[in-house]
Amino acid sequence: MITSELPVLQDSVESGQDTVSLSMSMSELDDIGDGKTKKKRGRPGRPPAPNKKPRKSPSEKGPMGVQRGRKANGMAQQNGEGDPVTLFEVVKQGKSAMQSVIDDWIESYKQDRDLALLDLINFFIQCSGCKGTVRIEMFRNMQNAEIIRKMTEEFDEDSGDYPLTISGPLWKKFRYNFCEFICVLIRQCQYSIIYDEYMMDTVISLLTGLSDSQVRAFRHTSTLAAMKLMTALVNVALNLSINQDNTQRQYEAERNKMTGKRANEKLELLLQRRKELQENQDEIENMMNSVFKGIFVHRYRDAIAEIRAICIEEIGVWMKMYSDAFLNDSYLKYVGWTLHDRQGEVRLKCLKALQNLYTNRELFPKLELFTNRFKDRIVSMTLDKEYDVAVEAIRLVTLILQGSEDALSNEDCENVYHLVYSAHRPVAVAAGEFLHRKLFSRHDPQAEEALAKRRGRSSPNGNLIRMLVLFFLESELHEHAAYLVDSLWESSQELLKDWECMTELLLEEPVQGEEVLLDRQESALIELTVCTIRQAAEAHPPVGRGTGKRVLTAKERKMQIDDKNKLTEHFIMALPMLLSKYQTDAEKVANLLQIPQYFDLDVYSAGRMEKHLEALLKQIKFVVEKHTDTEVLEACSKTYSILCSEEYTIMNRVDIAHSQLIDELADRFNHSVEELLQAGEEADDDDIYNVLSTLRRLTAFHNAHDLTRWDLFGNCYRLLRTGIEQGSMPEQIAVQALQCSHYSILWQLVKITEGAPSKDDLLALRRVVKSFLAVCQQCLSNVNTPVKEQAFMLLCDLLMIFSHQLTTGSREGLQPLVFNPDSTLQNELLNFILDHVFINQDDENQSMGEPRDNINDIDHFGKPPTLILSLQQSHDICIIISDLDHSINTVFFSVLQLFNELIQDQGPNLDRTSSHVSGIKELARRFALTFGLDQIKTREAVATLHKDGIEFAFKYQNPKGPEYPPANLAFLEVLCEFSSKLLRQDKKTVHSYLEKFMTEQMMERREDIWLPLISYRNSLLTGGDEDRMSITSGSSSSKAGSIRSKKGRPPLHKKRIEEESVEGSWMMRNDTLQTPGALQTPQLTSTVLRENPRQAAEHLSEPGSESDYVHKRGLMEDDAEPIFEDVMMSSRGQLEDMSEEFEDTMVIDLPPSRNRRERAELRTDFFDSAAMIEDESGFTMPMF
Repeated sequence: MITSELPVLQDSVESGQDTVSLSMSMSELDDIGDGKTKKKRGRPGRPPAPNKKPRKSPSEKGPMGVQRGRKANGMAQQNGEGDPVTLFEVVKQGKSAMQSVIDDWIESYKQDRDLALLDLINFFIQCSGCKGTVRIEMFRNMQNAEIIRKMTEEFDEDSGDYPLTISGPLWKKFRYNFCEFICVLIRQCQYSIIYDEYMMDTVISLLTGLSDSQVRAFRHTSTLAAMKLMTALVNVALNLSINQDNTQRQYEAERNKMTGKRANEKLELLLQRRKELQENQDEIENMMNSVFKGIFVHRYRDAIAEIRAICIEEIGVWMKMYSDAFLNDSYLKYVGWTLHDRQGEVRLKCLKALQNLYTNRELFPKLELFTNRFKDRIVSMTLDKEYDVAVEAIRLVTLILQGSEDALSNEDCENVYHLVYSAHRPVAVAAGEFLHRKLFSRHDPQAEEALAKRRGRSSPNGNLIRMLVLFFLESELHEHAAYLVDSLWESSQELLKDWECMTELLLEEPVQGEEVLLDRQESALIELTVCTIRQAAEAHPPVGRGTGKRVLTAKERKMQIDDKNKLTEHFIMALPMLLSKYQTDAEKVANLLQIPQYFDLDVYSAGRMEKHLEALLKQIKFVVEKHTDTEVLEACSKTYSILCSEEYTIMNRVDIAHSQLIDELADRFNHSVEELLQAGEEADDDDIYNVLSTLRRLTAFHNAHDLTRWDLFGNCYRLLRTGIEQGSMPEQIAVQALQCSHYSILWQLVKITEGAPSKDDLLALRRVVKSFLAVCQQCLSNVNTPVKEQAFMLLCDLLMIFSHQLTTGSREGLQPLVFNPDSTLQNELLNFILDHVFINQDDENQSMGEPRDNINDIDHFGKPPTLILSLQQSHDICIIISDLDHSINTVFFSVLQLFNELIQDQGPNLDRTSSHVSGIKELARRFALTFGLDQIKTREAVATLHKDGIEFAFKYQNPKGPEYPPANLAFLEVLCEFSSKLLRQDKKTVHSYLEKFMTEQMMERREDIWLPLISYRNSLLTGGDEDRMSITSGSSSSKAGSIRSKKGRPPLHKKRIEEESVEGSWMMRNDTLQTPGALQTPQLTSTVLRENPRQAAEHLSEPGSESDYVHKRGLMEDDAEPIFEDVMMSSRGQLEDMSEEFEDTMVIDLPPSRNRRERAELRTDFFDSAAMIEDESGFTMPMF
């Protein structure tokens, strides 16, 4: 097909450019002249101009047309090959070029516009998922509302799916094809057909009626179509504006010519052309007004979040595409209001729409008032509960910062700064970008480089690194340095990888003009340096910032290798100097000694840098001799372990240095032990210090190295036996001796399991383990608490290691090493837990002199897998539980047993105010805290806990009669402590299950003895109703249903779940518990069931949505308009109220041509707090 191409806006919208173009098919070129004599429509809500014909309202609209490819009786036709013949089928399959499809439709429209329009009407009906068909007799004899009602009756009520929501490969591209069809339709018809006062009247009135339907599919599909139609019309309007400007310039140029050279005929043609363009622009204005006022202003606050999102997304497109007409307060206010939407999906669309505007700095002056009014809301959205929304909010704040640094206050910036420590990486990275733009970007790189050279510095980043250190210290989250580095990694890599500059600041003295780094600043800089090294070498986020290590791309892998080589070459030389300078500072040395684990150790031999290796080993030896701090010693031990790896050629040299160090320490230890034992009770502090300091060093090295050839176990055992027999051994020596002996046993076990041990070897190890277990058992009665705690944990570890699992995996030969604790040891372990964990906190505070949390004790003694005390009916044992569901089950039965014992002691009439009952409730509360914050993970187990608890509470009837509470009803008060761990939708299901056990008399009782039941019911009802989402119509009048208040939300329908749904619920199952999600509400409701056309729909929060912004005033600004209204308000009623409600704010008046400013007029400041908007409910409220 031959086409004539001029600059096109449609293409520019997709490419993000501002150029505009037109595309005109040959099928329309013949009709261009038809628009010269046609009349124009007046704007709805305004009196028509004398020379304009009023626009037809939906109720006045007559026949609509006949469907293409169908006979008059509505039966489908097909060609001989069975190809699709309806527009819906063509769009659904998406195999045909859309422009050729539209051109064919234009040809059919010229031949018979009624048939072509009926084809288009049925296209929209079928795209909504309706099985009905509009027939020719319906079109000719019925009004729009009657036709839509008829189509509603033919909807499939059993299914909530329709083309826009159906999944599957066939429907995957339907939405895209549907939107493209509408855009191409308007683009191809923009020269004549859309001005014939028939096609657009029909389409707009149909979409307006469908968008007012109670059927979600109609409303959703028609709103999407109308918004895309509006976008296409905005495209046409922009083209017209550009053509007007071009025509005006041509006219002015021709008129300014000399009289002899002026072509009067050309002037007349240009005048006529300008008049035609102005008439067409007025016509497009009328169409856009009809769509905007008839559909957008009602659907942007629809009950369905997806519909609201469509409206906000498209108004953002209009404002960016045609900023002269739409980027003003009259339209920005809708985006501002919708920033308070309860659904994250809608808030996300608002932010993305604003991002597109703030990206263009030329638009900032027009956004200044909006920024001032809604800046606080945008900044608060950086803490949104939906992470996607928070990320986009931070990016928007960053764009605002780029456009105008004065727009954000220091407080606004500080609200974003701390998000760099967020556990959610996208949020942290976005905050890192903001932080980089605000603090760490170099404003004048050339001047900074020149200043650095004058100061003799190799890098100009010195001041920025100092600022990074200050920011890190002022944040007071020192343990999160890795998070800060990870947040800035994508935006500030050049700064964070400037290790030369960091080393300069640490090693060299400050030059003139530089401040001296304080001690804490040096510590912070070293910690940040280590974190940047780790990030570069490992190329993945720190723990807690991701689900796991992802596979690196080839580019990322190459960058990782290059960074690792760069940092290795630098720190091989710098690290010994840093250790030498800070060797007396334990904190700095412990951090610096982490650096070698990220080295590429082949560089030592490949680069002939053995001298630097010798310097490093020398400095590590100095550190070991100077420090007894466990953290520093373990860092030295780990460094030796890494350098001793067999895969590197430097292993022999490092192993020799390591062996020499251990020889010295072992000799010193043996000598000092002999002196201490010989001195006995007369040992002085020097003797104790010599043994303790040497033993600390050996224990730290024994953790990562096999030191069994130095036989450290013998002397450690002697120290322990002496302490037990004489009771005078210092507790720290005893603790270190226990730990060192434990490591010695484990290394011996490793040797046996890796080789082919003889029977003598097994028996020798068994004797060692048996003697050590006996020592640990005796230490449980030691007067020193640290000794007892260390002995308890080592006993638990060894009993787990040398249990029956030792012989699994074809290791039956290790059976002699299996130990089974006797009853005496079991009782002692149990008594230790009872005496040191489950104790009265007040008593302990009095005895210990300081507060102590029992739950912290559980965490302290609980080694993975977690150790939990299970008080079972048959016997008391200490069991190991690794599964969370089993752990919750064990917790429940533990509480249940305590309650049973209390019932046996006091009888069914418990004193609920007694300390015993309060103690059980407190224990339940603390157990509930251990379930964690991930309610999804514990959902099934917690629901089972409540199910079992309810059954237990109603298990036995009161012997006095049914008017008295069940014997175990008081247990519900304990069960209340676990209600907070239920998901809100599960609370309703549990409440339904509870009601099965309750009689009507129970529901009405309010005496004190029934308080447990009342309390438990209240705990389940709290927050339970806030999850429901309803779009069904009620039976109340339109006034009662449509009243909205800024200080309250619509009343909720309190409907009990029917018995059939309860019997089919998961609570009826006794085997596997499966908790369903929120109850599904019907998506389709026939409009024929509606008694009142203005009947209100109840709108409640959806599961997982943001809290009700009306209830929680902190989420909504005082000057914001509520954004939800009755989805069933009729179009007729809407149009009646339009002229009053939106006369000043809703009429689209396109800006005048740039050379004809006489049409310009002052607009009202719609952000003025004095501006008022009248709501349908009759209340007046400030728009802002």
